[in-house]
Amino acid sequence: MRKIELQTLTVAGQQHYSEVFPLVYGAGFNAVALDDVTAWLNAEREGLLKLLAAHGAILFRGFPVADAMQFDAFIQAFALDNFAYSDSLSNAVRVNRTERVFTANEAPCTVPIFLHHEMAQTPVYPSRLFFFCEKAPLVDGETPLCRSDVLLTQLQQRAPEFVAACEELGVRYSNTMPAVDDPESGLGRSWRSTLGTDEKHKAEVKLAGLGYRWEWQADDSLRATTPVLPAVRKLNDGRKVFFNQLIAAFRGWKDERNDPRKSISFGDDSDIPVDAINVAIELADGLSFNLSWQTGDVALVDNFLVMHGRRPFEGERRVLASLIADDGSRLVA
Repeated sequence: MRKIELQTLTVAGQQHYSEVFPLVYGAGFNAVALDDVTAWLNAEREGLLKLLAAHGAILFRGFPVADAMQFDAFIQAFALDNFAYSDSLSNAVRVNRTERVFTANEAPCTVPIFLHHEMAQTPVYPSRLFFFCEKAPLVDGETPLCRSDVLLTQLQQRAPEFVAACEELGVRYSNTMPAVDDPESGLGRSWRSTLGTDEKHKAEVKLAGLGYRWEWQADDSLRATTPVLPAVRKLNDGRKVFFNQLIAAFRGWKDERNDPRKSISFGDDSDIPVDAINVAIELADGLSFNLSWQTGDVALVDNFLVMHGRRPFEGERRVLASLIADDGSRLVA
């Protein structure tokens, strides 16, 4: 394995807590083969994962990654368990490029994807996320990243009763899944794709196994409500985080089938105060680091610690993603 020397880079907007956010690594790899990089990643994986847990996100800039297959090899070097899109309950329409790699979201470029923890609106979610910029957009298209531990600390100061209710009651999410994929919506994945079946009875069996409530609509769409899910999560190191999809659901779950006002509630089905959600939105927007993509960038994000989203953009933007299974996830067949 060829020796690889990294540089720790400083980028615009980087934040400083007890550690920098995000951590950015870069080097001149023009003369280094991808095999050397993947061997180095595999050898350093434990240290890199410890850094990820501390910092929340690591951006690898200037590495020799140019397409989906090379991105796949980069991911596999970490020797982590894959969380396949087909196994997920994600709302987003995505297209697989390899077994591990898929498009981040097929929603139109004008549709913003608001801050969220990936799949926190479901009982099954990944622990880590990889992103790869195959082609940077001409204008905008940043990926905002927000440290949810810092957000929770500020929320406790501004809205302590709301945080206490989140911890005590948990939350529920409701959304209507179309009969067929709707790529014009950020939550347009069909119930057939989401639940892995064309048969309503089998869909109901899976929903029941996961603790959902559901109602079939006249147009063959399916409205489903989750079991009680956490809104605050305690990490292994003792930190607490605002772990949920409340901001994304309240701001962005709107299409011809869904109304954001009816998408979220506390776990006892009581209303979540709009004023409190607006405080969370204000704080999260102020805490967001905007990852401005360069072609070839790879980002590794701790899904339990950091929320992410997508800004609208102009020009072609190709950002690919891959999910890592959580050791505690329940994958239900």
